Amino acid sequence: MIRKGTTFTRFIIEDLRKLPEATGDFTLLLNTIVTACKEIADDVSRGQLINVLGSADTENVQGETQKKLDVISNEILIKALEWSGHVGAMASEEMEEVYPIPTKFPKGKYLLVFDPLDGSSNTEVNVSIGTIFSILRCPSGISIPTEQDFLQPGASQVCAGYVLYGPATNLVLSTGQGVNGFTLDRDIGEFILTHPNLTIPEKTSEFAINMSNQRHWEPAVKRYIDEVVEGKEGPRGRDFNTRWVASMVAEVHRILMRGGIFLYPRDSRENVKEGRLRLLYEANPMSFIIEQAGGAASTGRERILSVKPHRLHQRIPVVIGAREEVERVERYHLSMDKES
Repeated sequence: MIRKGTTFTRFIIEDLRKLPEATGDFTLLLNTIVTACKEIADDVSRGQLINVLGSADTENVQGETQKKLDVISNEILIKALEWSGHVGAMASEEMEEVYPIPTKFPKGKYLLVFDPLDGSSNTEVNVSIGTIFSILRCPSGISIPTEQDFLQPGASQVCAGYVLYGPATNLVLSTGQGVNGFTLDRDIGEFILTHPNLTIPEKTSEFAINMSNQRHWEPAVKRYIDEVVEGKEGPRGRDFNTRWVASMVAEVHRILMRGGIFLYPRDSRENVKEGRLRLLYEANPMSFIIEQAGGAASTGRERILSVKPHRLHQRIPVVIGAREEVERVERYHLSMDKES
């Protein structure tokens, strides 16, 4: 049993020893990702001092204004990984197309997908933000991966994780054998295991949703939120608290630490009819982590990890967290769909 206080490097080596097919490539890939995230953490913490906050006056593929730290974080990850020999190609929320590994560098057997800086709109107000990443296997026989090779259901992920840049810098990771959390010890420059075997309680009295959008919600979401807001006087018979950070990585981290449910449903607005969050860069890796911690992750109608992606920047509705609450939202959707 791996104990608290173990360094990330030792943890991942010992964890992968349990898998007879494991090679050193995967360990080195994870270490490279984590090293890049340490550099991002440093830039985030010194952002106000080195003039890297605010808009970059550019837009990403979704037409959203990029922050300077979006661009910087994306570049850090690309430069750290392109030469490593561990990945065959990369895809980022901030890039329109797949990033091929330059021919001068060796290619690896994994595909890396990432959101370099989730919640970056909060950088100027010093709210927790983070990097989300997902590792897939490159299909056998593919030497030049294309977009199609990345369009794998979330259940196919080899590993998913995120690094949260807050009062402390936390790394949360799952390789399909549970979820573990680490905290960066800046004195030694190493992540230390501080939250082994994270689990999410099935029951919760805390929910997170952007209430300003309620007039656009589907009936099932309105019903669920109306019930929890009514508290003891309503059909749920108990009071609920609400939280909203507007940073998915912070919302998921709170759920892992103390439970809860997070909803970013689709609604009637033109740009949210398919959902708001990205399937490959946000929903899949976070759903993998949530499920591995004993929670549930749904579109409101089906398991997120079973969804077959059909494009690189596909959006999707997200309902994740405590299993009991996620399943309740699903029941409301399915029953109201039958009635309509």
